[in-house]
Amino acid sequence: MFRLTPTQKVGLTKLGIATVNDLLYYFPTRYSNIAEVKLIRDLTAGENTIVYGRVVSAKTAKGFHSKIPMTEAVIEDGTGKIKAIWFHQAYIAKQLEPDTMVKLAGRVEDRKGVLYLANPELEKTKELPIDAGHSLFGADAAAFFYPVYPETKGITSRFLYHHIQKVFSMGVLGQVVDPISEEILTCYHLPSLRTALVWIHTPQKEGDAQAARKRFAFEEVFMIQLARQRDRVAFESHDAFTIIPDSVALLRFIDRFPFTPTDSQSSALESIFADLKKGTPMARLLEGDVGSGKTFVAATAAYAVVATAPRDNKHGNLQVAYMAPTEILAEQHFKSFIEYFKDLPIQIGLLTGSGAKKFPSKVDPAGATAISKPQLLKWVADGTIPILIGTHALIEKSVQFKNLALAIVDEQHRFGTRQRGKLTKKDTVLPHFLSMTATPIPRTLALTIYGNLDLTVIDEMPRGRLPVKTELITPSARKKMEEEIRTELRRGRQAYVICPRIDEPDPEKALALNVKSVTAEAERIATNVFPEFEVGVLHGKMKPSEKEWVMAEFTKGTIHILVATSVVEVGVNVPNATMIVIEGAERFGLAQLHQLRGRVLRSTHQPYCYLFASTDNETSIKRLKALVSSKNGFELAELDLMLRGSGELGGGKQWGISDLGMEAIKNIKMVEAARTEASNIITIDPDLTKHPLLRARIEASHRDTHWE
Repeated sequence: MFRLTPTQKVGLTKLGIATVNDLLYYFPTRYSNIAEVKLIRDLTAGENTIVYGRVVSAKTAKGFHSKIPMTEAVIEDGTGKIKAIWFHQAYIAKQLEPDTMVKLAGRVEDRKGVLYLANPELEKTKELPIDAGHSLFGADAAAFFYPVYPETKGITSRFLYHHIQKVFSMGVLGQVVDPISEEILTCYHLPSLRTALVWIHTPQKEGDAQAARKRFAFEEVFMIQLARQRDRVAFESHDAFTIIPDSVALLRFIDRFPFTPTDSQSSALESIFADLKKGTPMARLLEGDVGSGKTFVAATAAYAVVATAPRDNKHGNLQVAYMAPTEILAEQHFKSFIEYFKDLPIQIGLLTGSGAKKFPSKVDPAGATAISKPQLLKWVADGTIPILIGTHALIEKSVQFKNLALAIVDEQHRFGTRQRGKLTKKDTVLPHFLSMTATPIPRTLALTIYGNLDLTVIDEMPRGRLPVKTELITPSARKKMEEEIRTELRRGRQAYVICPRIDEPDPEKALALNVKSVTAEAERIATNVFPEFEVGVLHGKMKPSEKEWVMAEFTKGTIHILVATSVVEVGVNVPNATMIVIEGAERFGLAQLHQLRGRVLRSTHQPYCYLFASTDNETSIKRLKALVSSKNGFELAELDLMLRGSGELGGGKQWGISDLGMEAIKNIKMVEAARTEASNIITIDPDLTKHPLLRARIEASHRDTHWE
C-alpha cells in the first residue's frame, strides 16, 4: 500500500506497526497545543502557534553544528518574516516553491536572538486569512489540534499523520466493523469505532480527542475483562482433586509456628480450604502487604494438600508446586519450608536453573542435600517428593508430576491458564491455583488484570511488628544518618544499601552521573564509612552460586552491610536486617520502594528506612514524602497510579495494558462498567460463538500479548 525505505520499514517494525490496523491503532500521545493563529510580528519564543504566510525562499543545507540534512525556508505574512527549519526532511523543499501560500503549525524557538519555527507541520493553502489591515478572520484556533505520536528513527509524527490520512482517503474506514454493540456504546455515551478513529487522529476540537480516548480506553479494559472471564469459565470446566483437610492434623501443624495467626491469615485459610473442597479448580489471588504473613498461609495450604489422600486412593498421594520469581527467593522458600516441615514424613525438592536439592538428606536428616536433576525429576514423577519448590524451571517439559493438586505462584503476574496447564500432564484434572503478591495493586487494576481470580486480602500485620521509621534524607544529613546506622550495627543489627545501577556509568553520559552504583558505593562504604564492618555486594549479573553464597553469609550475619540493586525487592527474609538505605529513591516506583522498605519489616526490632533523592523535582519529592507519611501499601498504590500512572506499577506493559488502558484503570466507574458488560456477555455466551468479532479480537490479543 505504501512505498517505504528500508529505514522506514525497520522503524515501523520497532513501533509495532505491521498492518493497516496497527497503524490505525497507533494513537497520538498528545496534541500540539496550538493556542491561536498569530501574525509573525507577534511571535515569541517557546509558544506553539499557527502561522499563515507566503514562501520567500527555500533550500536544503547541513545542520548548525552537524552533517544532519535540513530544509530551511523563509516565510512572510506582511507583518514580518520568519525561518522554518525541518531536520532530516530534505524532501520538503520540493513543496516550498517561492510564492506558495502555506499554513505552518509548530513551536517557536530562539537561536541567538533569532526566532524560527522548528519542524512545523506544513499544509499548502489557497488563500491567507489576512486582510489588507493584517487582521485575522475566520481562523478558529480551536479547530487546530495536531497529533503527536511516539517516534523512532525514520518515522516522524508527520510521517504517521500523513499515512493515516492516506488510509482514511482510501475508504478503509468504510470496511471497519465495530466489535462493541451499539447498545453498549449508547449506554456509556461512547462514539462508534469509525468516529473514534477519525477523532483520535484528526480532532477538530479538544472534546473529539477526549471522547475518542475514552472509547478506546473502555474498549481495552472491556476486551481484557472478556478474556479474563472467558478464561475463568474454561478453567472451571475442568475437574480438580477434592481435598478435605484433616482439621486435627492442621491444628497440630499450625501449632508448630511460634506465633498465633492473625484474623486475616485465618480468614484467608478458610477461603482456600473452602475452594479445595470443591470439585473444580481453585483460582485465587492472595494479596497481602509486605511482611503480612502470606508464606505461612501458603505453607499451611500446602500441608493440607500433601497430608490428604484422595478418598478412593486411585491416584495416590497429592503434590504441590511452589514457583518463585527468582533463584534467591526459591532458595529462601525452600529453607523456610524445611523449618516448617522438619520432623514430618514429607520430602521437599528444590529445582532451579542452577541445580536441584532434596530435603531431608540421608546423611543429615535435619538438612538438605544437592542431587542430580534427573534423580529429582524421577522422584517428582513417581510421587516420592510431594512438595517441589522452584523457579520457572518448574514448567519445563521435563518436569512431570504424578498428582499435582496445588500450584502456588509467588509474584508471577503473568502466570496464567496456559502456564498452569504446563504444570500437569493431565488433560482433565487441573491443579488448584493460588497466586500470591505483596505488590500493592489498586482495586481498579486488580479488578482488571485479575478478573479471572477470586481475591483474598491479608490486611493485618503479625503481632509485635513495629512500623518502619522512614526519613527523606538531605545530603547534609548523610553523616548523621551514617552514625545512626553505626550505632545499630554495633548492637548486632544489619543493613541494606540499595542503588539504582550495578556499575558506574559512562562518564560521557552526563545525565547518569548522579546515579549511585552498587560497585562504587560498596567500595566507598567499605573504605571510607564503615571499614570496621563487613560489606557484601549483590546484583543480577552475579552467578547464581555467588548470589547464594552472599545471601547465606548475610543471613548468618557474617556480612553486616549488603549493597545491592532492587534484586532484594521481593520476599528476601533476613530478620536481623533492620535498616535500609535507598539511593536515588526517585528512580523507583512507590510500590517498589514500599517493597524494598518491607525487607526490614521482619522482626520485632525497630526498623529504619532512609531515602536519598538525586533530584529536586517537585513531583518526585512529593512521591517520596508520601512514602514517608504512609505505612499502608494499598494506600500508596492508589497514590502511585494517580501521580505517575502505570510506570509505578512496573509498567502497563507488565500487565499487558497500554498507556491508554491505564488511563481507564484510574476510573473505577469505567472499570466496573466494562466488567459488568463483559460478565453479561460471558454469562449468555461463554465461548463467544455468538460474538465472532469480540472472539476474534480477544484471540488476536492472546497471540500478541501475555494476557496472564
